[in-house]
Amino acid sequence: MSATEVLLALVIAVGIVGIVVPVLPGSLLVVGAILVWAMEVGSSRAWTVFAVATTLVVCGTVVKYLVPGRRLKSSGVPGSTLAAGAALGFVGFFVVPVVGLLLGFLAGVYLAERRRVGAALAWPSTRAAIRAVGMSILIELVAALLAAMTWLVGVFVTA
Repeated sequence: MSATEVLLALVIAVGIVGIVVPVLPGSLLVVGAILVWAMEVGSSRAWTVFAVATTLVVCGTVVKYLVPGRRLKSSGVPGSTLAAGAALGFVGFFVVPVVGLLLGFLAGVYLAERRRVGAALAWPSTRAAIRAVGMSILIELVAALLAAMTWLVGVFVTA
């Protein structure tokens, strides 16, 4: 492995961490690093690796929005509740470092549901939203890990 490939591996690792800790655009970092590698290597194999990795990330992104959204609709959590969670999550991101996004999202969903259905039914809706967000993160993480593994195979195949 060259020094550039080691640096790109670090960028990919930071991207994967950025998926779990939503501070950085994780998937974009992973695909961007693989793009830089493909441009540097320049072979058809490298571009094929880039195409496969990008396809994995794009498919993961589509599934990340479809599956949890369908689950939330079936559990009865309205879009307005998610909007309230997103708004408080955005505020929380700046108020509490690292975990503020998650805390704000949870508080927003709980408060919106408490207002909509009452205190007794707010927590089950909040749990459903938590599960959906967790599922979304897991889907994106798996897609990024598959893209990273594809790149790693590509590094050894093109060496």
